[in-house]
Amino acid sequence: MFSKILIANRGEIAVRVIKTCRRLGIKTVVVYSDADAGSLAVEMADETVHIGASPANQSYLVADKIIAACKQTGAQAVHPGFGFLSENAGFAQRCADEGVVFIGPNPGAISAMGDKIESKKFAQAAGVSCVPGHIGEIDDTAHAMTIAEQIGYPVMIKASAGGGGKGIRVAWNRKDVEEGFPAVRAEAKASFGDDRIFIEKFIESPRHIEIQVLGDKHGNVVHLFERECSIQRRNQKVIEEAPSPLLDEATRAAMGAQAVALAKAVNYDSAGTVEFVAGQDKSFFFLEMNTRLQVEHPVTELITGLDLVEQMILSAAGEKMAFEQKDLSINGWAIESRIYAEDPYRKFLPSIGRLVRYDPPAEGEKGAYKVRNDAGVREGDEISMYYDPMISKLCTWAPTRLAAIDGMGRALEDFHIEGLGQNIPFLAAVMDQERFRSGKISTNYIKDEFADGFHGTEPNPEQIDILTAVGAAMQRVYAARARSYASGLAGPPRADWIVAVGHAKRRVKVSGDGDVCVELLDEGRTLTLTDIDWRPGKPVFKAALDGKVFTVQVAAAAEGFNIRHRAAKARVLVLTPRNAELHDKLPEKQAADTSKLVLSPMPGLVVSMDVITGQQVREGEVVCVLEAMKMQNIIRAERDGVVKAVNAKGGDPVAADEVLVEFA
Repeated sequence: MFSKILIANRGEIAVRVIKTCRRLGIKTVVVYSDADAGSLAVEMADETVHIGASPANQSYLVADKIIAACKQTGAQAVHPGFGFLSENAGFAQRCADEGVVFIGPNPGAISAMGDKIESKKFAQAAGVSCVPGHIGEIDDTAHAMTIAEQIGYPVMIKASAGGGGKGIRVAWNRKDVEEGFPAVRAEAKASFGDDRIFIEKFIESPRHIEIQVLGDKHGNVVHLFERECSIQRRNQKVIEEAPSPLLDEATRAAMGAQAVALAKAVNYDSAGTVEFVAGQDKSFFFLEMNTRLQVEHPVTELITGLDLVEQMILSAAGEKMAFEQKDLSINGWAIESRIYAEDPYRKFLPSIGRLVRYDPPAEGEKGAYKVRNDAGVREGDEISMYYDPMISKLCTWAPTRLAAIDGMGRALEDFHIEGLGQNIPFLAAVMDQERFRSGKISTNYIKDEFADGFHGTEPNPEQIDILTAVGAAMQRVYAARARSYASGLAGPPRADWIVAVGHAKRRVKVSGDGDVCVELLDEGRTLTLTDIDWRPGKPVFKAALDGKVFTVQVAAAAEGFNIRHRAAKARVLVLTPRNAELHDKLPEKQAADTSKLVLSPMPGLVVSMDVITGQQVREGEVVCVLEAMKMQNIIRAERDGVVKAVNAKGGDPVAADEVLVEFA
């Protein structure tokens, strides 16, 4: 067994590998870039080595620097995590040549399966059913358009070395190929150091199901069942679960057998994933093989009880697998929600910045469910524009799928982040959404269910009760303080109020000291809050309403309180009857007119500015291209007009809502 392992990665996965190594008694070395100098992984590792500037192509993608760090520290093996050099056969071979063990599959297996183009050629030759497409390199944009038209739209443009949702576009017509091909090629070069592209038919309304495989150096390969990864946005997975609600035992066995056969054909000897695109009729086609640990591996660990990082280390050390396929079974159900630094209310655009508050739910047993949170950050850390925007991976396990979903909903309630946009409200909305709960999903789920973007959800009756009770309880505390400060008098404050949740108003009477009773005067019932955990200034209000535990995010506003329960948020006003009458007479505040401005939707870097002053621009034409989190985003004109001013140029960093272009 190894005594020291170098982790050639960063963030959450670096922390994840460190935890397993600590349990196995293995010392760890973490390499880091400028941006990660103060990271949690750097703090946790036994040794650290600085390897360069923040951009990945100057640090984490430079094989020479990784090998030099191994020699400097005496690390016997390298765990590449996912992304960066994890699927680079040349790097795996370089490690072997330098006498360093690569904790992953052998270079031959990576070459055969890790490369998206070569894997499809290999799969076709092996008789595996594949998605129709052009399996070969593409010269330029003109060549790409010719191929796309031969296949027939829609097509998917994909980076051969791609992964993590990067280097991928769906093209519905010639214009999409013309714009998408160079963008994918640029993303592939920046993220993976490999700009080869292939094109395949895009299958509409499919499901994305993957089989986890595990092999050793003695010819043994097993599968660890499947993961459903159909909830995707911009081809990046958002929510994963294991097992899949689609599969029956026969289909599961067939997919597992095919995945194992493919892995054995290339002498696969580590953890890997065979991905399939599946129809709602349970038909399936080989999509690609990821020759590395997947981001979503925790859900497989939760249903099998295995530590996949440990299994990779044991395999790399030459140990024989301690179990066979017949020893493996599915236990319960697991859900993973990826917590991203992005603003769901602004079309999910990246939202980089500092984690002013980072308070995840406590891990462990929660009665009906378990919580696990894999993260590489702490409160005060900064989410950098140079890397993937994932903050953490929140997982829940329960005996049944619905219990795991309900547990995830509660865990998301308990997750509090401030300082940047994050997608927790969106994830909570999915957990409450009937289609998701039914299991009748596809990769079009987000596009279908949130066609106009995400705007939160309207509070249901139960949530209106929660918001009403919380607003009244908070106001009672503030009013008591104000009365005490103003007059020095003790005793209860005013009891009768009007609580407005949005446009709905309710007459209430509030009483109680520790527990709070909110009598709904016009409805003949009383809401009772018990086990209250809140004080003024605290951003989270925890309690039980009529015995049911909940958590809401709260903040004092200029008027009233901003309160969010899951995806439902509202301005809650608690007014005296007279103030409620006067409030109705106030005019609505008008939003500023920004129709003649093109604003930066996110902080990032201007890749190109495609208009000049005086230019006539039509609706839908490209104004500029912005890059953030290694993704290129095309900004288009939303109206016809003449450019009055251009306020940025290629290479400029810009902030969210910064004015890029003004129209006359």
